[in-house]
Amino acid sequence: MRLGFSTATTGLDYPQAFELAARLGLFLEIPYDLHEMDPRLPPARQLLEMGRAAGVEFTVHLPFVDLNLASLIPDVGKLSLERVRRSLEFAQTLGAYCGVLHTGKVAVRQLLALEMARRHLDTALQALTPLPIPVALENLALSPSDLLQGTDELADVLEAHPEYGFCLDVGHALVEGKEGQTEAYHQRFNGRLIHWHLHDNLGDRDSHLPVGLGRVNWSWVKEKLRDFKGTIALEVTGGLEGVEQSVHLLRSG
Repeated sequence: MRLGFSTATTGLDYPQAFELAARLGLFLEIPYDLHEMDPRLPPARQLLEMGRAAGVEFTVHLPFVDLNLASLIPDVGKLSLERVRRSLEFAQTLGAYCGVLHTGKVAVRQLLALEMARRHLDTALQALTPLPIPVALENLALSPSDLLQGTDELADVLEAHPEYGFCLDVGHALVEGKEGQTEAYHQRFNGRLIHWHLHDNLGDRDSHLPVGLGRVNWSWVKEKLRDFKGTIALEVTGGLEGVEQSVHLLRSG
């Protein structure tokens, strides 16, 4: 099991995160947004050297804060595309296993707006190819503003863009469709699945609880992870203890 954790949700700084990752044999998922926001954070080459010293590798969550590849406003879409390109260069420098990408939002679910947003998304995804690293599109559908709702709409995009893989976020799926939605995404896209996001919630909101503190069916998840060859990133709160608790549950028999 190639397991890691996101530094975005834990609240750990990089020295703490590298120490924990090295001790538990984990990789780090780097939130590119934070590096855009805070120039004091180490650049990619420095992070790479820190990782080599600690024996820690990486995945990258590509930008999503104020980012919308499907924006109906052309200037917003152009800036979003440029930000993703920069983040892919960052991830390539790190030698990241993969990058995770959000697919965009639409302000109103009106037919013309939806058609235009989907067209803009298709154009952006095509413009990013050839991809310098594997990129996984993540299931969202946490609110009506998320462009892609459910498995059918995500399937349309993945079928149109075979260069991209899929990231199954179990917490998002639970909020979207309650019990059974994670299984539905897995059954539909298992052949494209290259990355998982693991965290828990009570089905009411995307609370990113440590594994085992909510309603995600972890017995089912662990069964599916047993033979999975890709990467798995914890996106849990609770700091060091939240990561340790989650790792223990996932690695236990």
